[in-house]
Amino acid sequence: MSTSLVWFITGASSGLGKGIAQDALSRGHRVIAAARTPSKAQDLKEAGAALITFDVTDELDTLKAAVQEAHKIYGRIDILINSAGYIFEGAIEEANPKETFDQFNTNVFGALNTTRAVLPYMRAQKSGTIALFGSVGSWRNGPAGALYCATKAAVSSLAEGLRPEVAPFGIDVTVIEPGYFRSGFLNPGARIQSAVRMEEYDQTAVGEVRAFLDQTNNNQPGDVEKGCKVMVDMLSRAGVWEGKEIPVRLVLGSDCQAGIRNKLQQTLELLDEQKEISFSTDYPKGE
Repeated sequence: MSTSLVWFITGASSGLGKGIAQDALSRGHRVIAAARTPSKAQDLKEAGAALITFDVTDELDTLKAAVQEAHKIYGRIDILINSAGYIFEGAIEEANPKETFDQFNTNVFGALNTTRAVLPYMRAQKSGTIALFGSVGSWRNGPAGALYCATKAAVSSLAEGLRPEVAPFGIDVTVIEPGYFRSGFLNPGARIQSAVRMEEYDQTAVGEVRAFLDQTNNNQPGDVEKGCKVMVDMLSRAGVWEGKEIPVRLVLGSDCQAGIRNKLQQTLELLDEQKEISFSTDYPKGE
């Protein structure tokens, strides 16, 4: 692939989005850093990135207009990184409809509409790579983060469906599924908590997860710099990914590997347990 690709990165002012932008710039790639508050990404501008104001929750027509202007900067977009997102903490009963919609609107609908806005340009150039962000939560849901994990499961599933849709146009699609990384994702202000907190849940698994997130914050096993290096390697097919194809998913972190393997094992055991019952619901062969 070209040694100087054009990257369009949402959520570029912090976390893994910013880390990807920094790594890509360090390799001589061109970066369009898209953020709701570009002033938070001035260091990327100083490193050579083009900054644009971009809120993934805007209407599709607004996003299309913003992408049109962004496309004019370099005349192409080679890689789209849908990294804008946040974690909402709260039991399902605690969360109100607006909090629920906002979580899905940013994490799922925002990524979908940004992808819709960029796809026409990639189809026209007959090349490109779209990366969405799933999570270890794409595979295993749990208390206090059920809504967040549901968005990540949706994103991972959407990536699987989008991939064959756009493959005929020379476009790759992948979903990056990281475990816990020290990206500031759980820091105050980034981790959004429900406005209502019910005491009834404090002594349940919901309370345990809340305490776990507090303890995990800034103690995550994942190294952002190392993770972003692998992501940029994969998306540019360089380094450890030289000569390899873009995979349907990229799993990052020992904790994510363990979580997915555990879920797969439990699912196989459940299928084996229910096999006879499952088969019993079919019509007899030949009917």
